[in-house]
Amino acid sequence: MSHADDSHQPGRRRFLATAATAATVAATATAPVASAHRVLSNPAADDSDIVPFWGDYQAGIATPQQGHVYFAAFDLTTDKRDDVIAMLRAWTDASARMTQGQPAAPLNDDLSTEAADSGEAVGLSPHRLTLTFGFGPGFFATKDGVDRFGVGKHRPQALVDLPRFNGDQLVAERTGGDVCVQACADDPQVAFHAVRQLTRLAYASAKLRWAQPGFLAAQKDKGTPRNLMGFKDGTMNPPINSPAMMNQYVWAGDEADWMKQGSYLVARPIRIALEHWDRMKLGFQEQVMGRHKDTGAPLGSKNEKDGLNLDANDADGNPLIPDNSHVRLGAPAVNDGAQILRRSYSYDNGLSFTAERWPPWRQAMEFDAGLLFLCYQKDPRTGFIKIFENMSKFDMMNQFVTHIGGGVFACPPGVKQGGYIGQPLFEMA
Repeated sequence: MSHADDSHQPGRRRFLATAATAATVAATATAPVASAHRVLSNPAADDSDIVPFWGDYQAGIATPQQGHVYFAAFDLTTDKRDDVIAMLRAWTDASARMTQGQPAAPLNDDLSTEAADSGEAVGLSPHRLTLTFGFGPGFFATKDGVDRFGVGKHRPQALVDLPRFNGDQLVAERTGGDVCVQACADDPQVAFHAVRQLTRLAYASAKLRWAQPGFLAAQKDKGTPRNLMGFKDGTMNPPINSPAMMNQYVWAGDEADWMKQGSYLVARPIRIALEHWDRMKLGFQEQVMGRHKDTGAPLGSKNEKDGLNLDANDADGNPLIPDNSHVRLGAPAVNDGAQILRRSYSYDNGLSFTAERWPPWRQAMEFDAGLLFLCYQKDPRTGFIKIFENMSKFDMMNQFVTHIGGGVFACPPGVKQGGYIGQPLFEMA
């Protein structure tokens, strides 16, 4: 073939040049990859930044609350029991590493190996990262009359489907899930990175259904954090440092053997009509809450931790703490002693179009912001459901908040080193 003929074949020339370049890259690839291996190895984390992953109880329940959360619910896409176990094993191994400040899997210098970690948390400490896992009702469901994972008969009686409460406006795309992951850390990138890695590891067996990041206001005095309504949130929590109180209200009992030392999680994203709330006078806001905004004390009291005096009346004979105030309707005294461990976070998703539920029925772009309500309990039937049944009907706060999604999950006990998440359940089945 002549030189002139060759000039009419630029594709062949590009191919040959590309092939030569590829050969050169392949011959020298080991050096840059080895360098990347060194760069992507995290330094040893300080002990104060590490919350142990292994233990009798899952971390992230009785752990002092971190500054950020990334909550995600997944639908299982496989019908194979072995696939689910393999996914839970991979999640366990990755979680144990990430909570130590290490990548989700050991980084490998072999170019043919799938990327082990996306790398955005490289150089960051674990920032007290905790990963808490739960199984939703769908995990135990049958498909086409078949118990797809062989665990249906071990669904705990306490893992009930939540009833539809008064005022619920649940969005299907933000409700439910077969499995959930609650990632909490003092750095938002660390929390997101953890869920991102778990999502990658679950690619062949599960897909994301819904997710919600959230944050807490930093409290210099380590006091009760405030929500976006400006009030302290979580004052009535049972003390996490009291084993007796945690056993009474939070840790699951013997009803389902595989759940002993586990807990039940109710997650509810709650949108708050901030524009509406912000136009209310302080006195009215305090009547809605039943607490003073500055101190968090019950109305008529001075200190946040003062007990609720539900029998106290004002000069006109009206209850100091209104009958339909948020704090009264949530009090153990009016709910047969029911208590839950609140672990909620504020969220801000920017703006979205909203048609208001209250006069003057405005339709506009408004803050898509609110509260990711997370609560743990011994039994949802005597915990969240018991408390919220009345609140959903009578709470004055309902004119400002809307429950738009969520789910209920059985969070198994902690993992012993060498085991995997939910192992006692699969050993029973």
